Amino acid sequence: MQQIFLAVAAATTAITAAATEQPLPQLTAYEVPEPWRTPVVPLQIAEHTWQIGTEELTALLVKTDAGAVLIDGGMPQAAEHLLANMRKLGIEPSELKFIFHSHAHADHAGPLAEIRRISGARLVSNAESGRLLASGGAGDIHFGDGLMFPPVDVDRYVLDGETVELGNVQFQVHFIPGHTPGSMAWTWQDRRDGKVVDIAYVDSLTAPGYQLLDNPRYPHLLNDFRFTFAKVRDLPCDLLLTPHPGASGWRYVEEAKQETEMDCKSYAVQAQLQLDKQLEKQRQEKKQDKH
Repeated sequence: MQQIFLAVAAATTAITAAATEQPLPQLTAYEVPEPWRTPVVPLQIAEHTWQIGTEELTALLVKTDAGAVLIDGGMPQAAEHLLANMRKLGIEPSELKFIFHSHAHADHAGPLAEIRRISGARLVSNAESGRLLASGGAGDIHFGDGLMFPPVDVDRYVLDGETVELGNVQFQVHFIPGHTPGSMAWTWQDRRDGKVVDIAYVDSLTAPGYQLLDNPRYPHLLNDFRFTFAKVRDLPCDLLLTPHPGASGWRYVEEAKQETEMDCKSYAVQAQLQLDKQLEKQRQEKKQDKH
């Protein structure tokens, strides 16, 4: 009888405890501003370079005499839009030969797995980004599992300064760690207004919400940013493009237009000033926490 009583008491306690527990939180998707998801028609930037992404996320298609290269893609749901814009420019999926990217976050690498699957293009990246691409963004140093996207495998790993050639165009990669450990810039030459120009597609140089001081997951974060600012200032850069177009003064609507002139040097200087302000704010907050 005592055993029955204890069993009933335990069950009652469990039911009471369950009744007082709050429901687990809902899962929330990675939501972004509407202009990040607003498609644009192909917008010409240079003779062979086109913006085919959305109003506020860059996805570049570079056409060569041996096929095409895609650099970044935007959000995961952009895959069909990108392929449609490629066809408008006369590029069938099978003619896409390489996929490059800036960094492995969902708002830039989101559709790369689908584009690679459909086109058979080879994804080019570095070792740092490769891990994050393969995990679909899981375990990000700063965002954890908050920026997930379809995982994708790298086909060709490159080293800093290496050149990838397709037809008559040479693309050079430049490692610029900071925004992510695997952040990259890409440079190549094209023609604009009848002149040869050096185009630099440079990754984001921001630290949105990052722990800059004593970050156990990224101890050399500040050193990497300082290295990157110096490197970006010296890139061949007649024409600067960035993953978020507004960061380099671009606006993608009826046409691709750089409304505010900015080169690589000014881009790096502004980023360094912003990081210094963010760093000083965290230092002040840390002092206040000690008192």
